[in-house]
Amino acid sequence: MRLIFCSFISTIFFLILLSTGYAQPPANPQSGTELRCVVDATWPRKTEGFEWAQMPGITLDSRDQVYIFTRSRPDVQIYKTDGTFVRAWNSGDPSGAHFIRIDPDGNVWTANITDHVVRKHGPEGKLLLTLGEPGVAGADRGHFDKPTDVAVLPSGDIFVTDGYGNRRVVHFDANGKYVKEWGNEGNRPGQFALPHSIVADSAGRLYVADRENARIQVFDTSGKLLAVWENIVTPWGLWMTKNQELWVCGASCVKKEGTDEHIVLPPPDQVLMKLNLKGEVLLRIPLPKTAVPPGKPGELDWVHGIAVDSQGNLYLGDIQGRRAQKFRLKP
Repeated sequence: MRLIFCSFISTIFFLILLSTGYAQPPANPQSGTELRCVVDATWPRKTEGFEWAQMPGITLDSRDQVYIFTRSRPDVQIYKTDGTFVRAWNSGDPSGAHFIRIDPDGNVWTANITDHVVRKHGPEGKLLLTLGEPGVAGADRGHFDKPTDVAVLPSGDIFVTDGYGNRRVVHFDANGKYVKEWGNEGNRPGQFALPHSIVADSAGRLYVADRENARIQVFDTSGKLLAVWENIVTPWGLWMTKNQELWVCGASCVKKEGTDEHIVLPPPDQVLMKLNLKGEVLLRIPLPKTAVPPGKPGELDWVHGIAVDSQGNLYLGDIQGRRAQKFRLKP
């Protein structure tokens, strides 16, 4: 009876948000054009002696250099789009590597779920700032519990999704001073089951992949809820293009039989989607899923991170596949 009542209240709350414009009805996940990805099996030319492990993080800088964040040493590795190795460094405990981002000034940010910190590095790897206390989990202003991702605005404001242990977004100013936070555990609008990834658009709106709730939630920088996009995709990783299109990697929305719980692990399939900023599907791209590890080139297994270069090439990192791959789109 209590569960029925909670579900009823959640539904009423969402309808109120919908009527006020804070939430939007989900786009039809079949409405996007279907393309396929063709792998570039020659990318990258990995340096001898480097090993890749699980590959959760991948990003690009303004010169289209590809930064990968892998759970081995060195955990940060940089390659050109032609596969040439550039440089590498160690940022912390590699077992906790999660997402990696480049801020508007070219600095490199890493979120580490084992160290419980977010780190800011210069382009050459020099440590500039640490948010959180290394090795210490917590839920106060100075601690995280397995933070997952970070978005940095042109103003320097920092937004951290925190994460596996906590269920919140934490805002810091450009100097790393705590400003505020929002969110708690749940499935109502504005709550999180797992805030897994975060990106920002040019207007400063924040897009959060609430993975276990199989939805993307949109907020302004004050934490005000602007939209809830449900039943489009189970989002693992997000990427915002300069053209203000949102790429998502993850899986199709599939619920466990007889329940409202989404299947997340293992994912039922592998899929990419490109959305506009209204939450409408522009492209839907199914990906070959590895049947028997290790996978073949072009196959994905727990796709986790996504980045798109200036030419439209896609770079994907996965967990079970333990690699980063480059793809181009083909009808």
